[in-house]
Amino acid sequence: MASNQAVVVESPGKAVVKTVPYPTLPGDDYIIVKTTAYAVNPTDWKHVHFNGKNPTTGCIVGMDYAGVVAEVGPSVFGTFKTGDRVAGVIHGSNPAKKYNGAFAKYAPARAGLQHRIPDNLTDEEAASQGVAMITIGLSLYKDLGLPLPTAPAKTPFFFFIYGGSTAMGISAIQFAKLSGATVITTSSPANSEYILSLGADFVLDYKSETLVSDIIALTDGTLRLALDCQADDASLTICAKVLKGEKPHLASLLLGDRTAIDAINPDLKWDVPLGYYAFGEDFQCFDYFFWEAKQDEYEYLQRFVPIFWGALASGKVKPPRLFINQGGSGLEGVIAGMEYLRQGKVRGGKLVYTA
Repeated sequence: MASNQAVVVESPGKAVVKTVPYPTLPGDDYIIVKTTAYAVNPTDWKHVHFNGKNPTTGCIVGMDYAGVVAEVGPSVFGTFKTGDRVAGVIHGSNPAKKYNGAFAKYAPARAGLQHRIPDNLTDEEAASQGVAMITIGLSLYKDLGLPLPTAPAKTPFFFFIYGGSTAMGISAIQFAKLSGATVITTSSPANSEYILSLGADFVLDYKSETLVSDIIALTDGTLRLALDCQADDASLTICAKVLKGEKPHLASLLLGDRTAIDAINPDLKWDVPLGYYAFGEDFQCFDYFFWEAKQDEYEYLQRFVPIFWGALASGKVKPPRLFINQGGSGLEGVIAGMEYLRQGKVRGGKLVYTA
């Protein structure tokens, strides 16, 4: 049996590379992947540093990866075969399944959320897409109800994205454009040219004192849909203020002060898609002991997976700019990358590490 190494939470705030058992298939609809690349997301470092009711001590970390299929569960024979280049998403840092996690030499992955890597993508590019896939699927399409990229709106509609230069914002801009939206987003001036190249129609300085009035003017007070990729008090306040249209609807990537938002915009419908539901399995997370599976979210995303990867295969959606092996390579590099991200040092792209 092949040896295995992984990034494991040793104690709250500290992750280390250590030898772990070679994984077994957790279910018939799983594959085991020999990883070739990893991408780092905010959820990774946050789970390493969490010290509440469900500390992640002993968990393998990581969600985004690319690799090669090493084993195939009996119910997914024919969908995948050994040797396939694959990428997708794995539920790492889950106290309910400590052996799960993408930051490992060998990792188990539920097949419905994985896909063969298109020939036009490198492993590093493909590794940056898993969390984006489930977040875009749940926020833009399941929650906000944007037309799917395969059936775009015939009449353009305004869509606001706070945080256009975040890794998620970069994906959201491109998918919203494929859905027929006129995209308004925020960025620092240093990244505005890059954001425009992705298809954004208007890129506004997130520090502008006139940001709210400028968005209301651009949309003539009709804006009703927004995605907040920053999701702090300031960004949520701005989103609540600019959503002036009929039945305003916001999706944000984190929770915030509901009372404060209601005071600004009491008519606002506010969803916070929780990507961990994507896996269709019970899990533990943060201060809640137990989260019951939402099978409908897993089934929805299974249908969205080929749409997402089809957009990448066609070149209609491009991966974000990649910062490869910043601070080192392999699993040790991943640990450095989580710290870079925790310190807020990453803008306009995504950290990726080669195995």
